Amino acid sequence: MNSLSNSDLILNIEDLHMTFDAELFKTVSLKDRFVRTLTLQGKQVSALHVLKGLNLKLEQGDKIGILGVNGSGKTTLCRLIAGILVPTSGSIALNGECRSIFNTTIGVIPELTGRENAALLVKFIFPRESLAVQAQLLEDALDFSELNEFLDIPFQNYSKGMQARICLSVISAKECDLLILDEVFDGADLFFQEKMRIRISDIIERSGATILVSHSLDQIRSVCNKVLVLDAGKIQFFGDVEKGIKAYRFLDNGLASFRGEL
Repeated sequence: MNSLSNSDLILNIEDLHMTFDAELFKTVSLKDRFVRTLTLQGKQVSALHVLKGLNLKLEQGDKIGILGVNGSGKTTLCRLIAGILVPTSGSIALNGECRSIFNTTIGVIPELTGRENAALLVKFIFPRESLAVQAQLLEDALDFSELNEFLDIPFQNYSKGMQARICLSVISAKECDLLILDEVFDGADLFFQEKMRIRISDIIERSGATILVSHSLDQIRSVCNKVLVLDAGKIQFFGDVEKGIKAYRFLDNGLASFRGEL
């Protein structure tokens, strides 16, 4: 991943392609499957072209909501930007630190307590911070979670909502240059979702740029100043929030009819 010299430009993506290899086995019966497995007959390798020639620029203050049906490439794009995946071709240039949130239980050890897992997450998510800053971030996250006496029981005994509280509290403890949020409110109870929404909004305002993946149009409206619509691995729209939401709703009927209304 390259870096950028323009301080106002946070992210620059050029001609980005991502292809996965998918193995397809076609069999008719158990006997046929056994024979073909031994002889490697019937094995075909096909390319699944998930992202197709994407170009995108994000600048300071951009808050991008990504909309698209399941399988359109939203999470793949975010994982490429975060450096979790390597693109098949094209370039991704990032200016500054990127922090991504894809799974609120990633990196936890079920047998450890909530407090112990939170301490490990702070080390994992904020490795460049001093011990003093890490301690402060941990204290802030534990206080924000409001789990109190439950902090010292094993994480595996937590409900899904309690698990989400711990992880979201740690992850949202500090701003960064590019913040990627992929369905981050999943699992949290309604009360904590509202509290988390306020905290995330504050982190977003203090971060350089934000990418939000969500199926909640209300979240997109409240957080974002631009919308990107992905469909079949291509950017079909990028711009005004309400026009982007309208384009997303037109996916089932065809985007051509939507463009005719612009």
